[in-house]
Amino acid sequence: MGNFNLHIETERLVIRPLEGNDYNTWLSEFENRYPSQHKYDEGRIDMSICTKEWFEDLVNNHQRMALEDNAYVFGVFLKEDTTHIGSIDFSTIMRDDFQWARFGYTIHNQFWRQGYGKEAVKAAIYLAFDKLNYHRIEAHINLDNTASIKLAESVGLQFECIRKGFIYEFGEWTDNLIYYINKN
Repeated sequence: MGNFNLHIETERLVIRPLEGNDYNTWLSEFENRYPSQHKYDEGRIDMSICTKEWFEDLVNNHQRMALEDNAYVFGVFLKEDTTHIGSIDFSTIMRDDFQWARFGYTIHNQFWRQGYGKEAVKAAIYLAFDKLNYHRIEAHINLDNTASIKLAESVGLQFECIRKGFIYEFGEWTDNLIYYINKN
């Protein structure tokens, strides 16, 4: 794929790849995060290594991954003032006869409970099917991540199964719920 003009707009949001000139809003909103609200919310994190040069390398890495059709990382921005409020990413699992990807989503916790997550994920699903040409996308969700489960269900993803010992995190192999949606 590798098309860096990939973007979509909703009523309140713009979802597009990060660009070098996004550094200030990107850094500012990471620094403005509230303390962690629950187990799956990083909350405030140390951003001291995130210099402008570091960010440019990040953007270049995202572009390389897109050119290789390995992953697509999108920033989520408020349309009214271009504030960076989160991100959505797609990782190609397999193309060929599958056109299959995993996706993830995050909204900075200072922007929660305003419907941005649902709005962004719905738009990103459209982008995945109509621009990235995936047929199936999956969300891999921890068993007790209620907020992510509710978001996945609210945008039409369906529960498929529990994959046992699926991902190594928190110092152990953990189970994940698999939610999916296929292109109609």
